[in-house]
Amino acid sequence: MNLAAPRLDTGDTAWLLAATALVLLMTPGLALFYGGMVRTKSVLNMLMMSFVSIALVTVVWLLCGYSLVFGGDTAGGLIGGLREAGLAGIGPADVHGTVPTLLFAAFQLTFAIITAALISGAVADRAKFGAWLVLVPVWTLLVYVPVTHWVWGPGGWIGQGLGALDFAGGLPVEITSGASGLALCLVLGPRLGFKKDAMRPHNLPMVMLGAGLLWFGWFGFNAGSAMGANGLAAAVFLNTLAAGCTGLLGWLLVENRRDGHPTTLGAASGAVAGLVAITPSCGTVSLLGALAVGLAAGCLCSYAVSWKFRLNYDDSLDVVGVHLVGGIVGTLLIGLFACKAMTGGTDGLLYGGGLAPLGRQALAVAAVAAYAFVMTYGLGKLLDKVMGLRASEEQEHTGLDLTVHAETAYDHGVLGHGAPVGASPVPSFARKAGHQA
Repeated sequence: MNLAAPRLDTGDTAWLLAATALVLLMTPGLALFYGGMVRTKSVLNMLMMSFVSIALVTVVWLLCGYSLVFGGDTAGGLIGGLREAGLAGIGPADVHGTVPTLLFAAFQLTFAIITAALISGAVADRAKFGAWLVLVPVWTLLVYVPVTHWVWGPGGWIGQGLGALDFAGGLPVEITSGASGLALCLVLGPRLGFKKDAMRPHNLPMVMLGAGLLWFGWFGFNAGSAMGANGLAAAVFLNTLAAGCTGLLGWLLVENRRDGHPTTLGAASGAVAGLVAITPSCGTVSLLGALAVGLAAGCLCSYAVSWKFRLNYDDSLDVVGVHLVGGIVGTLLIGLFACKAMTGGTDGLLYGGGLAPLGRQALAVAAVAAYAFVMTYGLGKLLDKVMGLRASEEQEHTGLDLTVHAETAYDHGVLGHGAPVGASPVPSFARKAGHQA
């Protein structure tokens, strides 16, 4: 039988172009979300860690990352090849499904970017910026690229071998970033004053704006993964909206019951938790399943963010509590709520599919979390030994904005531990180097 050659669909292409832009916008949104959550003395450093990730990951992805994920399989489902390094041999006429291959590569690039940027929230206020510039590209190649090949690459052992389901990135994005963030927390140790000093978000309107941009971009993240302007994209779009809403409500319910106050930070965090959890399951569960997934994530993640105080790991901006826990919740619940109407073949436990789907999801979660944690911990230890991963005590005390970037986010009020901004806008070492505020 002769199979028709792949043909470009202009509607699918137009949608994926828009979705790619939406997902890229998520990283500046994340920068604002994280930037509002830190103290005034490290706002710019937090923003920079996200923005510089765009540049670093883009270069690595285009040079070899895309090829290692999607360029065939060379090691029994573990990694791809380098035949498409530098996007060699891929031109405007080449098609992946019904969209240009170059556009597919760009869409996947935006996933890699935000995954690396997510980790910065776990190490906020104390990581060396220079070390971050090295960590991001190396981590992308050693952790993100292999895991993504396992899940979505041709012949990947999780997606095609094991048969675990992940529609839009619970394994390679959420669990990978969360487990890696935990590893780096342990390498760096807690911030100065952890569990002693108040470390409240300095700008909650900025947090809410960032959460709104993340939510907006998440429609491209999830519905764009349908790879077409079709009914599946519409169903995924609606599931994404629903889970974000129940995630927000679930967090506020827990917060109000536990603390007596529903907060704006809780609303923003709950929405993100619901969106994290629906990411792997948005294309596999019904609308009722999506509502349940979001609610479960909002409630569980609201409790999980307090674990760091009991277990003494300083996850500055709750990457572990939201992204690792939320990613695990969403990926595992596929084994309960998956339905044939969405998957085209697999039912979860609650739809009569038995325990096998849940077992496959659990194995995938354990493998990805363990690999990401071990590799990142080893990489963090190596970088710490070679160049130092943590900023000096003086830099951390004064704030990374002034000591690293020779800038301040605000030209009024008080920075850090009581240093008036107007009195000394630039530290002495920066003035000697010719920097200006």
